[in-house]
Amino acid sequence: MIRGHRRPQHRAALAAAASAALALALLGAADGTALATPDGSGARAAQAPDIDVAAVQQDLQELQSVAEANGGNRAHGSPGYRASLDHIRAKLDAAGFETSVQEFTSGGETGYNLIADWPGGDTGSTLMTGAHLDSVRSGPGINDNGSGSAGILETALAVSAADLKPAKHLRFAWWGAEERGLVGSGHYVDSLSEGELGEIDTYLNFDMIGSPNAGHFVYEDDAAVESVFADWFSSKGIETEASEETNGRSDHASFKSAGVTVGGTFTGAGERKTQAQADKWGGTAGRPYDPCYHSACDDTSNVDEKALDLHSDAIAHAVWKLSS
Repeated sequence: MIRGHRRPQHRAALAAAASAALALALLGAADGTALATPDGSGARAAQAPDIDVAAVQQDLQELQSVAEANGGNRAHGSPGYRASLDHIRAKLDAAGFETSVQEFTSGGETGYNLIADWPGGDTGSTLMTGAHLDSVRSGPGINDNGSGSAGILETALAVSAADLKPAKHLRFAWWGAEERGLVGSGHYVDSLSEGELGEIDTYLNFDMIGSPNAGHFVYEDDAAVESVFADWFSSKGIETEASEETNGRSDHASFKSAGVTVGGTFTGAGERKTQAQADKWGGTAGRPYDPCYHSACDDTSNVDEKALDLHSDAIAHAVWKLSS
């Protein structure tokens, strides 16, 4: 970040086709998903899977290893950044995504965005999910923003594992040079024609989702998108707050300024947790949400597993919900 399940309840088989049809008409899924018809022709809307936090943590360990092998960081223009991108791209290619790398220049150095499209869905109504992949020069950037990068990676891999066939087209992105001023995402948005930009229905952004003194924040841009996240957290007994610290400071701003609906979640950066927030969420009042923000100590020890797990699951929930 730049500075300054519910499973549908099993129903016993009904004795007669007529009573089955009546029961299905009367007892449609409470969450609006379509129930299968007696002859099997109707489709049941897919439910988002639980994202395995151990898999997300393994991704973070791999990004840590990349940083350690490349001077201790994964910053724009560094070999560690390109190695991070190649590592993630290989996983997406193996999972059946159509990937591409977009080049740009910032500060005299070449930067890269990684774009991954899941085949199918209405390309005229695309749900895009992104996270910045670069770190600052001072450290490996595991919470900022390995956490968001890993969270959306595991959601993308879950899409592949489920062979998801959403109504909307799904596109995932890992941005370069966010720490230089949202450069990568800005370049991507600027590269789109008016028609291509209009095909993006919603952009979801995830920048820092494992802060060790975590808050639970939701982007406040579109009420319908915001409620997808807020209602999900509420179902887990967690009251969210508006994500004011991210205003204009992460890659969603590139899309919002172009008129695209945006959303996302966030666990906090350098601002300090209030006593009221500590009472509500736990953690320590008076301390930053991430004491290692933009520091060398932002490594794998700087991630709260519970927050990482919750927000990774929230990503999957939103992708499944908003693409249906």
